Amino acid sequence: MRKFNITAACSPDVHYMVDLHSRLCDIKGMIDDGQYFVISRARQYGKTTILNALEKFLSSDYIVVSLDFQFLSREDFQDASSFVAAFARELWQIRSCRPYMSNEIQDRLNALRNTQEKRYLLADLFECLSDWCDEAERAVVLMVDEVDSASSNQVFLDFLSQLRGYYIHRDKRPTFQSVILAGVHDIRNLRQKIRPDTEHKHNSPWNIASRFDVDMSFSVKDIAGMLSDYESDCHTGMNISEIAQTLYEYTSGYPVLVSNMCKLMDEEIAGSKRYPTRTDAWTKNGILEAEKRILADRIPLFESMINKLEDDEKLRKLLFSLLFEGRNIPYNPYDASIHLAAVYGFLKNQGGAAAVANRIFETMLCDWFLSQEITESDLSKAGTLEKSQFIRSGCLDMELVLRKFVEHFHDLYGDRPEVFLEEDGRRFFLLYLRPIINGAGNYYMEAQTRDQRRTDVIVDYNSEQFILEMKLWHGEEYNARGEKQLLEYLDYYHIQKGYMLSFNFNKNKQIGVKTIRVEGKTIVEAVV
Repeated sequence: MRKFNITAACSPDVHYMVDLHSRLCDIKGMIDDGQYFVISRARQYGKTTILNALEKFLSSDYIVVSLDFQFLSREDFQDASSFVAAFARELWQIRSCRPYMSNEIQDRLNALRNTQEKRYLLADLFECLSDWCDEAERAVVLMVDEVDSASSNQVFLDFLSQLRGYYIHRDKRPTFQSVILAGVHDIRNLRQKIRPDTEHKHNSPWNIASRFDVDMSFSVKDIAGMLSDYESDCHTGMNISEIAQTLYEYTSGYPVLVSNMCKLMDEEIAGSKRYPTRTDAWTKNGILEAEKRILADRIPLFESMINKLEDDEKLRKLLFSLLFEGRNIPYNPYDASIHLAAVYGFLKNQGGAAAVANRIFETMLCDWFLSQEITESDLSKAGTLEKSQFIRSGCLDMELVLRKFVEHFHDLYGDRPEVFLEEDGRRFFLLYLRPIINGAGNYYMEAQTRDQRRTDVIVDYNSEQFILEMKLWHGEEYNARGEKQLLEYLDYYHIQKGYMLSFNFNKNKQIGVKTIRVEGKTIVEAVV
């Protein structure tokens, strides 16, 4: 079976890969300038792929020392001597470096590995490395992956301090041409807690690091280039620009998501009963099927993100507010919760406002929040019990969904105060909808229209899309504007029928559902 892997993260058998050349050239420019920097990105964002490609890219100009701290155990960070021995051991394993070492350097490195004869200090290690950098015929570049595994250890902080000291005095003490550290957290701003009885403190043991601005996400152009290579082999007849744009809209270029979507379409969806050929799979519907399968699976990236949510109450509240309350939260990188949410890949800076990083994450997060209460929700129970009546010949009857929701909502919550509806109304509709579309459909909330008064929800069910505007009622004029905005959205998606759900606080409101025709399109309006 063909391996479709554009990030090279899942298998060494890479047939299709985005063009990394321009990114590698940018990074090499930083190295040529002697910069030290951190590649700080969320889990499965291609950090290791970049380092592996960079090692090969630099090999003709530099001696590259590429280490991975995953190979170091807790005991290796027990004290300075243990770390020195472990570092020397890992360096010795890189056979490509030995031809550039004199016999004296090799002997000293071997001695550092042997803790039985003598206990060495970090200074001993750095003196050896400095002498090697001084005599080597090429400049030496140090790259260390997975530095997060060491960031809570004092020995590692001392190691960073030594790197910093040699960098500052590099005109007197030869040292590495460049040092690149890769991990989820940016170690320039470590929040450190060395002992359980001490308070958290911010440390900057490596504030010499330059800003790393190379974009590691996949652009539409990157995805289209990869698809072009694939198409030249497989001849699916796909619309490359359309598929690339749609993949980007759902993933925002998050590498592992793009890779997994493509692998699913190539290796599992193509050849299935519903998508018997690759031509059938490489379509908009094939992408929606891939998204549904990703969200239904327990992938390591999602598990890691959920673990972060379970451990951090402030992070949970931040994301809940963004997803369900429509709050417009300014993106402030100095806010601890926003910073962590960005570090872990939850959020991005979208025009100065905090926004969920991509549609797939948004749906995954919404599902997780809803799952916390779905078994106890009377609305969810009603949606589950009545699910069969909403599905006719495999199609979703969204108008009937709205009619029944209005009935149940009025019976259960009609006497609740306005603030209750304002904060929870939209969430309650999703609690009702989720069990109805579960297994055959998904949804996401359009970020560009989401605010405290209005949210557009896009529901994908069995290859059919439904555009639903949920809003708070603020008079007929505001309602007319909502209809106009919904019509514009229907035009964008080339759909003739749209839906509106209004939460009306007026005492004399008329609860129910009606159908109107506006500018040749049908709008179903529901009021609760």
